[in-house]
Amino acid sequence: MQYVGRFAPSPSGPLHFGSLIAALGSYLQARANQGRWLVRIEDIDPPREVEGSADAILHTLDAYGLHWDDKVLYQHTRYDAYQSQIETWLTNGNAYYCQCTRRQIKDAGGIYPGTCRQRSLDSEHSAVRICIDNPVCEFIDVKHGAIKLDGAMASEDFIIKRRDGLFAYNLAVVLDDIFQGVTEVVRGADLIEPTGRQVSLYQKLGASPVSYLHLPLALNADRNKLSKQNHAPAIDNANPGPALEAALAFLGHPIPVDLHGAKVEELLLWGIENWQINKLPAATEVITAF
Repeated sequence: MQYVGRFAPSPSGPLHFGSLIAALGSYLQARANQGRWLVRIEDIDPPREVEGSADAILHTLDAYGLHWDDKVLYQHTRYDAYQSQIETWLTNGNAYYCQCTRRQIKDAGGIYPGTCRQRSLDSEHSAVRICIDNPVCEFIDVKHGAIKLDGAMASEDFIIKRRDGLFAYNLAVVLDDIFQGVTEVVRGADLIEPTGRQVSLYQKLGASPVSYLHLPLALNADRNKLSKQNHAPAIDNANPGPALEAALAFLGHPIPVDLHGAKVEELLLWGIENWQINKLPAATEVITAF
């Protein structure tokens, strides 16, 4: 089976150094395995989107030499597929409507206790939850081995469609990875926790889960994760070399002295030829960089 990897940013702002690490790590892993590398724009949360950022993200990837295969998939074009799967699960009893509020769940201890499973509610003012009868409390990470997850959270019937009508990330990402034939997900360690829920959805679908490789996260000087929410600065499209060199070093692959200042294409070629998972930082938790 041919390797298929992907980078799936949300269009909530420009790419920053933390985004570059995720994009570069997934790109190098795909190319080192003679595989395809796809880009998906995860635009399923319009209130969080910034106008023009999807195009800006693609322009930045292009400026950094991270050229993708096939056409870009936009999640908003997949709404019918998401809804169709939800309807199937509602019909066969694998999902149900829920009207519990965040306050009610907080008062119940913070983990949803399955209150609405037997209530036979309709869709009005309701979220949709998936029934979790076989919780996934552990998964294997390609770099870090067995990752144990919180049992209470793993057992929770989680939301697959929100009360406001928006589709949940976990549902969309699994259906789209299957649709695109993704064989391995390479992403930041901040997404370790949702992995168990995603594996649960693969089980519900009768599909084989992808393999997972979680990369360390870059922190700012205050030890907060670099993110759009924390106003991380955009990386420089006009001069991509320094950020690309820094990202390679962050991923455990510092370039040789004679390549400093080299063209983007040369840096990426060196990265592909020298890429080794065992050189990635050993920590699964976030580490400080840049």
